Amino acid sequence: MSSAEPWTPVGPDIESVFVHDPDPLHALSEARVPAILLRQAYAPTQCHGLIRRFIERGLMRAPDDPMAAAQDPRTRIDIGTSLGNRGADKEAFLEHAIGTHELFNTLFDGFENPVKIIYDALSTLAVGKQVKVAREPDGRLYGPAIFRVHYGGHTYRPHIDHVVLREKRSQYAVSRFQHQFAGVICFQNDSPDGASTQAILHRCLWTPEIQPYIEAGTFHEYATEHHIDHYRVDLAQGDLYFFNTRCIHEVPAVQGRNPRIVLATFIGYSPDDDDVYVWS
Repeated sequence: MSSAEPWTPVGPDIESVFVHDPDPLHALSEARVPAILLRQAYAPTQCHGLIRRFIERGLMRAPDDPMAAAQDPRTRIDIGTSLGNRGADKEAFLEHAIGTHELFNTLFDGFENPVKIIYDALSTLAVGKQVKVAREPDGRLYGPAIFRVHYGGHTYRPHIDHVVLREKRSQYAVSRFQHQFAGVICFQNDSPDGASTQAILHRCLWTPEIQPYIEAGTFHEYATEHHIDHYRVDLAQGDLYFFNTRCIHEVPAVQGRNPRIVLATFIGYSPDDDDVYVWS
């Protein structure tokens, strides 16, 4: 899906987003823009302080601790509840989410709550809709957000994220939403010098015809052959962006000594639904 029209994000603040479009989430659902990009939505000093807390509480390992890396060689550590990783067992997923809510109740004490930053921005962007933590009909809550800590070499190849189209999990309440977005705050880049590419978004909404190229690892060749545009999301610490996860996207491998850390959410949206659900 290429076009002569430039494909650039809207931002760098809420006011500028609404100058561009009076219903920004609807524009995102149609992939008319690659992203809504809000610069410095969260203070970098707050990021530094919370990362120190994560290390002190043993929620992640320090990048300069080889003994910890030998004991725990994972290249991705989650602080929160991942539907993607835990959703095969619905009861266990919802039980784990209870612990995440308890953890987040105190984890940000003394800091501005970064989860609230995402929800507040989304509430402003979701014109006429109510933004809520995702929940089942019986009221049980999903995880509200998740910190993903990525160490050296971790990468995400071209893919989509979607509860129904990718994960086939129609047993969850969030499957009712037509569109799925992601909201991400950059907490730390793998390089300490300035911005870094957090994602590459392709101007290509997933269809079943594209899936074989994703599975075969030949999507880049497909994109070149079909002249598909892309946008590199370069973020500095504290930047927040929202994008349509049905757009084929990828994340470059972590190159630096520092882990790449993000606070991430998934978002369920339908034009005719009064609710917007958020989960991790």
